Amino acid sequence: MNNRPKKIAMVVPRYGRVGGGERFVMALTEQLATMPELEMHVFANRWDVQSNGVRFHKVPIITFPRFLTTPSFAYFANHRIAAAGMDLIHTHDRILEADLFTAHGLPHATWIREVRRKRPSLFDRATAWTEARLITSIRCRRILPVSTLVQEKIAAAFPQSRSKLQVITPGVDTTLFEALDRQTCRTQIRQRFGIAQSDRVILFVGMNFEVKGLEAILKALAGLKQRAHEMQAKLLVVGKGDHRRYADLARQLGIEKEVIFAGVWRDEIAPVYLAADLFIMLSTFDTFGLTVLEAMAAALPVIISPTVGARDIVRNGANGFVVDPDRTDEIVNHMVQALEPETHARMASLARRMAENNSWSALADKVMSEYVAMLHQHHED
Repeated sequence: MNNRPKKIAMVVPRYGRVGGGERFVMALTEQLATMPELEMHVFANRWDVQSNGVRFHKVPIITFPRFLTTPSFAYFANHRIAAAGMDLIHTHDRILEADLFTAHGLPHATWIREVRRKRPSLFDRATAWTEARLITSIRCRRILPVSTLVQEKIAAAFPQSRSKLQVITPGVDTTLFEALDRQTCRTQIRQRFGIAQSDRVILFVGMNFEVKGLEAILKALAGLKQRAHEMQAKLLVVGKGDHRRYADLARQLGIEKEVIFAGVWRDEIAPVYLAADLFIMLSTFDTFGLTVLEAMAAALPVIISPTVGARDIVRNGANGFVVDPDRTDEIVNHMVQALEPETHARMASLARRMAENNSWSALADKVMSEYVAMLHQHHED
């Protein structure tokens, strides 16, 4: 790379803190913007925040008829990028062509067929076509899935693109937890929900109770109550879902006093993680699951299902467990093990270490290496 900062186009329909993918793009972009070798440009239809050192470009979207949503964003994004004269295009969404594509989800056709289990609409076909054009284009030389789960699905759908795939997992801001006192957080959060300081708190965070496996978690909590009478464990449920259905299930299982529904958390959530002892998420499908990495940054052992992309950073018996949601007895065994004081201390330390190895700055360094290799390749071409 010569002395002139290279102009990088970062493409995403919405830039900000509204979701896991958007937080990923914002955190990565802000880290890359601190590097003097780069000049970061965001091409988006909307942005909720302005990041220092980042230039923003408005990309129109045609939303009616709906099937034009994806191809119109793709067309206008590439048109605006070409006019702005970028050195490299890094997209996080489906556009017509890019140098790098960070894949946050499954191929759209795979998602419709295997997860949604419905017939593709005109919108679905247009979206899948745009995505296929991007992935199979000559210009797209690197695809960066956020997990091996996503990598496997892309490789199956586009076998000709296997050589382009390189997993780069999301990052986490570990400083959010370093700035807080754990004991203060435990005292305040537990007092807020009537949880004793001596109780063992199992934390669930999710915006879809059904998909995130809350039913399996409640069944495991009931099993834990029967097996470990001396262990006073509470489940703190943070997020949005069918509260009534799962409260009824908790009553049927005899654990209504052990389950606290906190609702959607509007404040900074780091204190909630620090108030807990164990994190659990048994999703039927999750391309990564940033909450798992956040929990590890708070030094919490984690229990997740094999269909959570964050399985890539969980080491069984070391910093957490990967377990089938249908294996209730096994989940209970892991809960008991992870909540045992000596084992918990060891697992908590290893969980925090894994999070430190997956900070946003570490992610930015990996992406920067990809940029350098790509720019060198462009120079040779």
